[in-house]
Amino acid sequence: IIVVLVASVVAAMYANGYRFDREKGTFDPNGLLVINSEPNGAQVFVDNVLKTATNATIPLAPGSYEVRLKKDGYLLWSKKVGMQKEEVTQINAYLFPIAPSLSAISFAGSKNPIISPDLTKIAYLVPLSSDAEAKNTQTDEKSGLWVLETANLPLGFNREPRKITDGDTKDWNFTWSPDSREIMAETKKATYELDAGQFTSQLARVDIKAQQAKILDNWSLLKKERLAAQLAKLPTKLKDVFEKSTSDITFSPDEEKILYTATASAVVTEGLVPPLPGSSTQTQERNIRPNKKYVYDVKEDRNFTVADDKQITYWMPTSAHLMLPQKDKVIIEDYDGTNKQSVYTGSYVYPYAFPTGSPSRFLILTNFGADSALTNLYSVSLK
Repeated sequence: IIVVLVASVVAAMYANGYRFDREKGTFDPNGLLVINSEPNGAQVFVDNVLKTATNATIPLAPGSYEVRLKKDGYLLWSKKVGMQKEEVTQINAYLFPIAPSLSAISFAGSKNPIISPDLTKIAYLVPLSSDAEAKNTQTDEKSGLWVLETANLPLGFNREPRKITDGDTKDWNFTWSPDSREIMAETKKATYELDAGQFTSQLARVDIKAQQAKILDNWSLLKKERLAAQLAKLPTKLKDVFEKSTSDITFSPDEEKILYTATASAVVTEGLVPPLPGSSTQTQERNIRPNKKYVYDVKEDRNFTVADDKQITYWMPTSAHLMLPQKDKVIIEDYDGTNKQSVYTGSYVYPYAFPTGSPSRFLILTNFGADSALTNLYSVSLK
């Protein structure tokens, strides 16, 4: 019985991170670093010392460490991690290839792509062909408004872009409805409300210019109601900060994090959410300032500065990464503003870079710098 009890105590201490120090002859408390990567098999360096390969668990004494992951053909992953005794800190790192591959999505030309509010669709315009323009016709086989599904659809579902309406769209401006189901297209002479899930010929389109203001008011109300329902789940003090001092509020796909822009100085009060063991140890900012973008982690009650307000920022489907299109490059960073990676460097039409339903793929609009060529949508693979 004594042997079993002693073995049980030792096993429990080992599971909590205690390790035997041969020099001192004592069991010392450690933290456990659980480090996983996609793809796995990356070398794990802790303070420049090779420890193991992912996926693995490493006992570390309390303190701050520089953790790096290296794998041939992939960009270096690096982050400073704080360890606490008897706590498990988990890292799930996504490694991006050094040389991504590109494949064309559209071929007849693409203009003014706009991603839907739920990030599952991209609408874009296909211009009239040169032959159609020469003949002064108003349509051809490809011209019109098209929609591309960016979500990962099950096998058997159509993944190809589909035409929503036809005709000459040269002077069109369009916007998505808050529920991503409809598109309002505005021309110099008329305004159309189009179903994003089916084709409407130009002969069947109905001018709704007289009702445009009312429809836009309804869309605005729907957007406010959806946001209010999401914010209602937060503590009252936190909800007040978001309602009074922020804008451009976007919940992550798993709704456990919030990307927002500060419009006024405020304090994100601590202690509103019970602390979780093993929470992020990255430097956070609770005093928010105007013209800065932040991410608030609802689950861990942590708030991080991620960009300035002019930087276009999208959630990636992992809910753990942000995509930041910049001129001649696309950056993906962790949600806490660390580990910035230039996953694509090259010619594309800024700011037209968009996430998809897969963390290993995003889209760009480009003609690879050839001014005489039409721009098209390309898929950039990060596998």
